[in-house]
Amino acid sequence: MRISFSFGADPRGAQGKGASRRLRRSGKVPAILYGGHKEAQPLVLDQQNLLTMIGDERFYSSIVQLKIDGAAQEAIVKDVQMHPAKNVVVHVDLQRVIENEAIRLSLPIHFRGESVSPGVKTQGGIVSHMRTEVEVSCLPKDLPEFLELDLSNMNLNETKFLAEVPLPPGVTIPELAHRNAAVVSIHSPRAAEPEPVAAEAAAAAPAEGAAAAGAAAAPAGAGAGAEKKGEEKKEAAPGKKEGGKK
Repeated sequence: MRISFSFGADPRGAQGKGASRRLRRSGKVPAILYGGHKEAQPLVLDQQNLLTMIGDERFYSSIVQLKIDGAAQEAIVKDVQMHPAKNVVVHVDLQRVIENEAIRLSLPIHFRGESVSPGVKTQGGIVSHMRTEVEVSCLPKDLPEFLELDLSNMNLNETKFLAEVPLPPGVTIPELAHRNAAVVSIHSPRAAEPEPVAAEAAAAAPAEGAAAAGAAAAPAGAGAGAEKKGEEKKEAAPGKKEGGKK
């Protein structure tokens, strides 16, 4: 059985929210160890020690070894609760590991060959990851650190599914019993759409130009009408003068 991390843990006596707050103020983290056909055991872990480990993805996908009162206990990390506003671990759930019993654990999926795939390199596509981890079931001795999916032969508009993720001997994906979910695809980049403000301005420009042209035409038409009336009056005026002489 591969052990990736080993750290100390102390039994925890006092229970409750108040006791947990006091532990955190003193640089400790409340934890619980369960499973393995034994009763759940409250534990105390060191905050600084945890912070150095939780940044490594292997911490969540490996078997860890707890040293409790001098005795070693193998376990897997089931949950790490973080403070919403601080880089502080609030609580840790651990499950005991028994050598001859299968465990279920989420493993990261590592993708290789993206940049050299025909879909990206020669066809101008981009890669979309729908899944970056998957839960597996296996005996502790068969547990890998991660799963790897090769994209080097993928073309544009192709998708790879869970059933295509290579699995080491003894490892299964329980989810495949009821669905074969998409994991990664290569698709064409979306065309850039014009911004709403620019589109509205472009549509309004012709209308404003037409209104301005109409406004300019109206005074010109009015002036032409006035000139015509003036000419008619000039023509009528001599007639009156001649009539007076008679």
